[in-house]
Amino acid sequence: MTSNIKVDIAIIGAGLIGLAAAVALDMAGYDVVIIDVQDPNKEIIDLENEPWDKRIYAISPRNIAWLTELNVWQLIDHSRVGQMRAMEIWGGDPEQPLMLTAEDANTETLGSILEGRALSKALLKRIQDLSIKTLFKKRCASLGENASSASLNLDSGESIEYTVLLAADGANSWVREEAEVPSIQKPYRQLGIVANFEVSKPHADIARQWFAKDADNKNSILAWLPLPENKISIVWSVSNEYGEYLLQLPHNVFTDEVAKAGIHTLGELKLITQPTSFPLAIQHKAKLVKKNVVFIGDAAHQVHPMAGQGMNLGFRDVIDFVDALVNKRNLQGINDHLLLRSYERKRKDDTIKMVLLTDGLFRLFENQSSAIAKVRNQGLLLANKLAIKKLLVRNAITL
Repeated sequence: MTSNIKVDIAIIGAGLIGLAAAVALDMAGYDVVIIDVQDPNKEIIDLENEPWDKRIYAISPRNIAWLTELNVWQLIDHSRVGQMRAMEIWGGDPEQPLMLTAEDANTETLGSILEGRALSKALLKRIQDLSIKTLFKKRCASLGENASSASLNLDSGESIEYTVLLAADGANSWVREEAEVPSIQKPYRQLGIVANFEVSKPHADIARQWFAKDADNKNSILAWLPLPENKISIVWSVSNEYGEYLLQLPHNVFTDEVAKAGIHTLGELKLITQPTSFPLAIQHKAKLVKKNVVFIGDAAHQVHPMAGQGMNLGFRDVIDFVDALVNKRNLQGINDHLLLRSYERKRKDDTIKMVLLTDGLFRLFENQSSAIAKVRNQGLLLANKLAIKKLLVRNAITL
């Protein structure tokens, strides 16, 4: 049986960015439906018996304030949320890390560290409370358009008529392919390995990051994020070859490798989740808007995980999109070309800055030149002593 739905905004993708967009747009007064081939509720149930989610995110204070305005942050179990009050960045000198603290920006924290399932569960609860329409376990078939309307057709025979389509369906976006929107992608030929550990020494709410070389003398970036109860989550960016080697190691040997790469800063490590990996790439779209289709989150951009800002960038996409709609002229439609183009220009500016920052740092630490390494390490020492440190912290917490 064919049914038709008419909404202001259709959102494809029920990941964290898509779910947050649905809540924010509904609270702004727009009629929304969210569609996904998976059921995010089932994914949460499947993870309930896992001690810790492998998907760990760092959320900036600015985005925490926004999630609080959405009445989402209040629904999270804060006993499982870690606080990041400082960050140590090691760049070649084992005794002189760059130290960034919340005090440098006159704030209590640089951000919070939490599990993906906790945030997803809170967002789904808000979607239920707000009675937002959901079409989960539904596969998209095609986009349609005529002189008076645009539509999304599903494999089930259902059709959704919308004014704006929000693509939040990830790096391999179906919408991007269907709408023939090109992207600029450059693989790093690296894997990001993630796992969670218990540690024997207090982490003191400090995030730690090492820029170094792996066993194959290739660029390696290791991040340790503080979780509650003296636990940490790691993201280790290594070459594809070394990553495959690490994943095949017995767990005790893998744990030893992680401890050694982190110069045994937190003493003994105990693995509490199975290591897993994902390929790393830099990707941004030549267009964030095409007609009445808007791309957000990983469907719009991918950056290196070294800065932990991928999720924060996606939330800023949603915030700026909602702001554009709320502040439009009275007679201006939400699919107005000039309105959507102004949103695109604003987001491109933020995204390009983050792409240049993360890619530039990656290339800087990848360079084999001893002269560049010396200048780079001197720069980290200098940053420890100058006002630039406060600027770095402010940029990190205001995204």
